[in-house]
Amino acid sequence: NAGTAMRPLSSSLAFSGGEYVLDGVARMRQRPIAHLVEALNSVGGRLSYLGEPGFPPIKIEPATRINSDIVHVRGDVSSQFVSGLLMAAPLIAPEQGLRIRIDGELISSPYVSLTCRLMERFGVEVKTSEKDFLVPRTPYKAPGVFEVEADASSASYFLALGALVGPLKINGIGADSVQGDAAFVEYLVKMGAAVTRGENWIKTGPSRYGHKLHGLQADVRPIPDAAMTFAAMAPMCEGPTILRGISSWRVKETDRIAAMHNELTKVGCRVESTDDMIKITPPVKLRSAVFDTYKDHRMAMCMSLIAAGGVPVEIRDPNCVRKTFPDYFERLAGVVEK
Repeated sequence: NAGTAMRPLSSSLAFSGGEYVLDGVARMRQRPIAHLVEALNSVGGRLSYLGEPGFPPIKIEPATRINSDIVHVRGDVSSQFVSGLLMAAPLIAPEQGLRIRIDGELISSPYVSLTCRLMERFGVEVKTSEKDFLVPRTPYKAPGVFEVEADASSASYFLALGALVGPLKINGIGADSVQGDAAFVEYLVKMGAAVTRGENWIKTGPSRYGHKLHGLQADVRPIPDAAMTFAAMAPMCEGPTILRGISSWRVKETDRIAAMHNELTKVGCRVESTDDMIKITPPVKLRSAVFDTYKDHRMAMCMSLIAAGGVPVEIRDPNCVRKTFPDYFERLAGVVEK
């Protein structure tokens, strides 16, 4: 149930010379992969669908040589299509290199920038322009020692908790983070939270002036995963929260716009949503609720934050957090006063 496995694997295996079938859980069979398949097939790949066209499962038949030095790919559904091609490119590119050209808008661009920066650490220098990436044919080289940062997306729940009822200090990610989701704290500042950052830590706390945080109104296209946390904070904020640029939520582990709409109404919020926006108006009085998680790890972690508003909440299927943060609720319990 991970796009970060399905999309890069498709790119890496397309020219590996073997026969493969890539499949996933029921929801993965609803997550689009057509633009990536079209891109790979356009340069000599042999990928086909075993079920509904445009979605996994996909079959990859033997192809060993790419037949072009340029590949076009759409970037407006998932940045993972681009990252997958980038990571595979050094191994499959012709002698002159492979140019990856983005057709249309590129969403979640910080993830693509992160991919390029990490490829450089492993010996592959990607030449970039606004919608163009030139990748040389060269083997990857181990850097010897490589320190993996803590996950900024998972940190967002604790950074939010600190801003709501903290202060709280997070270790393992700091001011020089290479992750796009580290920008989460910049939005917290706009909401009125107190934020300080060190080389390898971030500390968040409520407003120094004793005010409630005010609702965020922003285009959160660069940080779609972490932006879900703002929706969960909205019931405890002053004034409405309006998140724009969230069309990619529709094709994640669940339809996250619909899921957030449904669950936040349970605590008394007035919620309006479209295919690319959600507006959340906090209730006069927050209500306790039992939250469904839709087998989505981020829904479980997000909705747990509602308890910071002073009401008990129940999370159904809490074990869905195993995908990215198996001990999330133990960690959460560890920072909450009994």
